Amino acid sequence: MTTHIPAEAAIVYPESDGQPMADNTLQFEWITTIKYGIEALVRERADVFVAGDLLWYPVQGEPTICTAPDVLVVAGRPKGYRGSYKQWEEDNLPPQVVFEVQSPSNHLNEMVRKVLFYERYGVEECYIYDPQRGRVDGWRRTNGELEAIAEMDGWVSPRFGIRFRLAGGELTLYAPNGERFATYLEVLEQRDQERREKELALARAERLAAQLQALGIEPVA
Repeated sequence: MTTHIPAEAAIVYPESDGQPMADNTLQFEWITTIKYGIEALVRERADVFVAGDLLWYPVQGEPTICTAPDVLVVAGRPKGYRGSYKQWEEDNLPPQVVFEVQSPSNHLNEMVRKVLFYERYGVEECYIYDPQRGRVDGWRRTNGELEAIAEMDGWVSPRFGIRFRLAGGELTLYAPNGERFATYLEVLEQRDQERREKELALARAERLAAQLQALGIEPVA
């Protein structure tokens, strides 16, 4: 008996390209900061999927046509875990926004190929940051093509409202509410600082209440 295997079922779409997520700690920190910053930004939206270093397959039946953006964002798709992003299984929605963080091993030709790939397969906004050189470049889809953004300092992402600030070669990203994208350590430090401030405020309130009681004055609840 011969078992017929559908052609698509026989196609393997690898979930890894065999390449490391990052070449160094600085690149890794930036990738995670951008990813988690965007996740925080869209945390109340169930229809925005954010991923880091996930293989994106834009064409069904063509497993060699793929790339893994450092960060990709898809509005219109639910959150959740995926082994890869197969576009035909996702209402045929491509990532609208992608970020790349360059490392010293990334050559110019590689970045050019990626931008051309993103242009061909429907990305709306593409951003490349080189933390070693202190340079950020961006492209926005206009009339079906990705056109370079003339000035990135002060640029605001049309899709998600992320504001770019480049000063002294250091990139800072801001959410629409003005909050800065922070590293995980910075988030912990901010949380600890807020906890200490609350504890100090409570201690001051308790001392004041004790002083008022000593004077025979009952604090108003």
